[in-house]
Amino acid sequence: MLEELKTLCSLMGVSGREKKVRDYIISQVDGCAEYSVDALGNLLVFKQGRNRAANKVMLAAHMDEVGLIITYVTDDGFLKFAPVGSVDIKVLLGRSVIIGDNTFGVVGVKPVHLLKPDEKKQIPEKDSLYIDIGAKSKDEALKSVQIGDVAHFNSDYIEFGDGLIKARALDDRAGCAVMIEMIKNEQPYDLNFAFTVQEEVGLRGAKTAAYNICPDYAIVIETTTAADIAGVEGHKRVCCLGAGAAISFMDKATVYDKELYDLAFEVAAKNNIKIQPKTAVAGGNDAGAIHNSNGGVKTLTASTPCRYIHSPSCVLKKDDLNETLRLVNAVAAEFASR
Repeated sequence: MLEELKTLCSLMGVSGREKKVRDYIISQVDGCAEYSVDALGNLLVFKQGRNRAANKVMLAAHMDEVGLIITYVTDDGFLKFAPVGSVDIKVLLGRSVIIGDNTFGVVGVKPVHLLKPDEKKQIPEKDSLYIDIGAKSKDEALKSVQIGDVAHFNSDYIEFGDGLIKARALDDRAGCAVMIEMIKNEQPYDLNFAFTVQEEVGLRGAKTAAYNICPDYAIVIETTTAADIAGVEGHKRVCCLGAGAAISFMDKATVYDKELYDLAFEVAAKNNIKIQPKTAVAGGNDAGAIHNSNGGVKTLTASTPCRYIHSPSCVLKKDDLNETLRLVNAVAAEFASR
């Protein structure tokens, strides 16, 4: 699964441009299950199990990542951009990016010696930033980049410390890796998998995927903010690396079914799986579109804790990813057999 994750994190898949990620996943699941691609770009996979399921279960993870989209090229060859998804301005300053397939650039900002005293105390406005690709003019820049091209963070996959991984796009290539692993292995019951598009810009793919699959139960496999860092204590840590999968009771898009929330902890206890609550009502994920689709879907979200999410240097712990896989396997079987 870690090799899958490493490859997935090397692929560009900014929202609306998920084709490379989708094509790779197809190459991995082809021959293991039936699949189709819908008009929006979701990859829908049906995995036949040893037994027919009493309930239709949908598992979902999104293929897209946050990034930037080029909106304008200045006369002197610099690129202006808009964020695709929720990108904190602070994580952009001085970062290197790749535009399109292979155009290297650096996110630049007004140099400190030109800042006014009050500007030195403020975070730069988004409109003051630009991408420098080394072009001397607009015409030269347009030979490599076009308006509407997208950029992703230029960041390598690195394993470090006590079983930690640093990479871009762990949100949510981690969830995709879990689902690929499940599809490649025998399952006790039939399962439906949705590798969704455009989660970062409004849960759009999940809406159409849930409509097509029309499940009875759904499990969203995600990453979520871990704030277990210096100076943060108690519930404000949200979840912690090393404590297993994080289960949401509520976020900005979903109030989760209490029965399913409790069931996740019961299943984890029975199978000696590490699990923790996500102790913040914040963010949102594909569950927000899935749970109120069609006539309503009972939905659970299981997330791998991730530090520095939506940045070039997301960090998660390998053990937590494995615990998420174990939990999702067990809960999916429970939902399918109820």
